[in-house]
Amino acid sequence: MRTFNTTGLCVPEEDYMVDITDRLNIMKEMIGEGQYFTINRGRQYGKTTTLAALERYLQNEYYIVSMDFQDFGQSSFETEEKFCRDFTGKFCEIATDIDMTEQDNINELVSEWTDYSRTKPDDFRLIQLFGFVTRMCKMSDKPIVLFIDEVDSATNNQVFLDFLAQLRSLYLKRKKNPKLKTFQSVILAGVTDVKNLKRKLRPDEAAKVNSPWNIAVDFLIDMSLSVEGIAGMLSDYEEDHNTGMDVKSIAQEIRDYTGGYPFLVCRICQILDGELAGTDRFSGLSDTWTLEGINEAVRIIVSESNTLFDSLMGKVINNPEMSNTLEDLLFTGKDVAYNRYNLAVNDALMYGFIVIKGNTIKIANRIFEMLLYNYYLSENEMKNSSIYRAGSNDRDLFIKDGHLDMDKVLERFVVSFDDLYGDDYDTFDEDEGRRRFLLYIRPIINGTGNYYVEAQTRNSRRMDVVIDYLGERFVVELKIWRGNAYNERGEEQLSDYLDYFHIQKGYMLSYNFNRNKEVGVKTISVGDKVLVEAVV
Repeated sequence: MRTFNTTGLCVPEEDYMVDITDRLNIMKEMIGEGQYFTINRGRQYGKTTTLAALERYLQNEYYIVSMDFQDFGQSSFETEEKFCRDFTGKFCEIATDIDMTEQDNINELVSEWTDYSRTKPDDFRLIQLFGFVTRMCKMSDKPIVLFIDEVDSATNNQVFLDFLAQLRSLYLKRKKNPKLKTFQSVILAGVTDVKNLKRKLRPDEAAKVNSPWNIAVDFLIDMSLSVEGIAGMLSDYEEDHNTGMDVKSIAQEIRDYTGGYPFLVCRICQILDGELAGTDRFSGLSDTWTLEGINEAVRIIVSESNTLFDSLMGKVINNPEMSNTLEDLLFTGKDVAYNRYNLAVNDALMYGFIVIKGNTIKIANRIFEMLLYNYYLSENEMKNSSIYRAGSNDRDLFIKDGHLDMDKVLERFVVSFDDLYGDDYDTFDEDEGRRRFLLYIRPIINGTGNYYVEAQTRNSRRMDVVIDYLGERFVVELKIWRGNAYNERGEEQLSDYLDYFHIQKGYMLSYNFNRNKEVGVKTISVGDKVLVEAVV
């Protein structure tokens, strides 16, 4: 039986996978045109799996020399001579494995190349290394394509930049003289965009914008997993297990939570397949492959420690400018325009925290949003927050027979908020209001439910918080009071939005900064919807 794999290379014979043939066809065309390019995506975004699939896809037309710089170790990049020796050893090993050495002339060159690296290690420089490369490319009966995975392993040293310069030099010479033989294509894969390599070595202004790899074309292929792709993978699973799941709706829900991030998609499926069935809430696979099962899987993921989250949050902690950008994006609702020269925004994009929608940036997916909210609503802030303690103390009032009483949550929030803050206008603003509601709701649902802010409603005046609790979904619109006319438009917007989730009841929480405001909770009808409105 195949499984859902989150720990490394996925192969079709062993793992459930999304069909990426369309992606491979585009990459094949790029290689056929002789393009050099980089694949820069976040950790565990399917780069290695894509390269492995591409290698199988191209093996009849090209010799694929596929390296992983993690195999080299840091000592390989200490000096030019060490790098040339280790690169030669790996290249010749691969040439033998893929049967290039069945050509007599290639076999002789490999022997010569290997002997040179052993007998003249101190004289082995990049110029000699690329002399062997051009000779091999000229002798080969098929074009040679070079893949380098985990290129990040080499990004902190000058030797790698010099290696890129040699590749670039040969590429440019080939453009001038088509008879010159070199690699048909070079693909570098990693998290760090090559244009940022100089910034690691030289933090001056010129290094921040000058790319050492300016011959590479932009790699614009969307590597996220689409709803259709996820549905195809789930259909394969359904053929094996007959769970009775609604494949289309399950695929859509998984995509909505993950944004198609491959690790997150597979991790949800992994939990549904092997960790929930047989528990108190989920007796078998038919129970787990449901919307309620997905909600529980997401709760588990957000609360667990895994290699992806450890890596991502390490970047947040060590990059204050990027962290500030992400926090503003979460809490203020302000549109942040994409600017390729804004280093903090580019870092967030490179690590996978954000995506570009139109000309603005958005948090990449709901799970990352939950992860970041939990980080920014820090343990220290919660311990020192009166509204958090109020939510924690009131928690038992809201849970009845396993159901969350959201009406009661809003009623108690209004009381607690008024008691704690009253007319404290001097230290209170719109963004702080949102933060305080999230602080209040967190201990109530913590460990049982999830919450996220719906991206399409996030702006400076309105923010819809969606709460999932044991299979039930609640939508709470947080907004600033702008008068009765604006409030009525908000009621209509929320009513329309409830249709999207196929639910009949919604909630509105308005922050009113007028001194003569009327605090309280009321219930109204808008069409066939029931809205519970609270004003603080």
